[in-house]
Amino acid sequence: MAKETLYRVAFHNRGKVYEIYCTGVSTSALWGFLEVSGMVFDSGDSVVVDPSEERIRDEFADVEVLHVPMHGVIRVEQVRRKGQASIRDRESGEKVTPFPLTPPGRSGG
Repeated sequence: MAKETLYRVAFHNRGKVYEIYCTGVSTSALWGFLEVSGMVFDSGDSVVVDPSEERIRDEFADVEVLHVPMHGVIRVEQVRRKGQASIRDRESGEKVTPFPLTPPGRSGG
């Protein structure tokens, strides 16, 4: 059985940087877009769950083909194995958590 090609695609989305893994990347029939298909996520049965990857999986659960604007694409890399999908802050590069670290109404630090 031939090994399927795997890509890591980083792109801007709603002020954040998304990094996802997929099996298909091509020029879209929609002018100015990159077509991303076959998105790959962890099975979700592991004990350690990354909230960032879980959020991406939930957001793109029913998506068959994602059309990303070319001007939003940061990079496309062909990789040997899947890493952790993530959402990062555009400015700091730190992972974005879907829940606040400090309870509302309390100052942090």
